[in-house]
Amino acid sequence: MKALPVEPSNVPVAIGSRIRAARQSQRLTIEQVADATGLTKGFLSRVERDLTSPSVASLVTLCQVLSISIGDLFAAPETHLTKKDEGPRISLGGEGIVERLLTARSERRVQIIQAVIEPRGRGEAELYAVDCDVDVLHVVRGSLRLILTNEEFELHAGDTVTFPGREPHTWVNPTDDAVEVLWVLVPAASR
Repeated sequence: MKALPVEPSNVPVAIGSRIRAARQSQRLTIEQVADATGLTKGFLSRVERDLTSPSVASLVTLCQVLSISIGDLFAAPETHLTKKDEGPRISLGGEGIVERLLTARSERRVQIIQAVIEPRGRGEAELYAVDCDVDVLHVVRGSLRLILTNEEFELHAGDTVTFPGREPHTWVNPTDDAVEVLWVLVPAASR
């Protein structure tokens, strides 16, 4: 079997920002990492700015000190783009509402739902809860009444309310105008 020739890329791989992020997330200074790895502060600074590439041995040592895998430095980030009005339609209940999922279906850390609520549209008749830790409601356009167990909020464009995800609630658009809101659920609601 004949091997296919592979043309090497001369484009340098930028890993410096990931190394810097790993160091900063552990609240380590360049000096502390230099002491732990035996590398100089200047060299580490140049690596973090992608001005030089570390040897394999230096990279292994650096990754061990930062408790990250070498593969993570080179892995492509998982990204998901949802264009305006192209998110898949979902239904979490209510009347007179069109909901679109803006985050990837596979995303479990956070879920963002865009909702357009018709005039006089409303949530469930009974208070309901969502299976998440934090529920954030942001009004993009219009006005909305959020009803919780012991209080109500009159929200207007630009207003944001944060409450426990498992807190029973419902909502209503008391106006003659459509309302656009964003629901942010952390972590993503269980299905």
